[in-house]
Amino acid sequence: MPRRKKPNDYGTGIPYHEVEALVRVLLPEIQAFFESEDGQREYAEWKAKQQAEQEDKV
Repeated sequence: MPRRKKPNDYGTGIPYHEVEALVRVLLPEIQAFFESEDGQREYAEWKAKQQAEQEDKV
């Protein structure tokens, strides 16, 4: 009898159906945040900080 292949949980131990349930709840909230003015401002600030850190490394 062939063995069933275990789905890859990337070492988290979280069952795939639980991850899917979290995604269904969190993804729309994350998308709404990044579409908002506050989200876009915070992302721009984060991106500028990341670029500054990259320039400091060079």
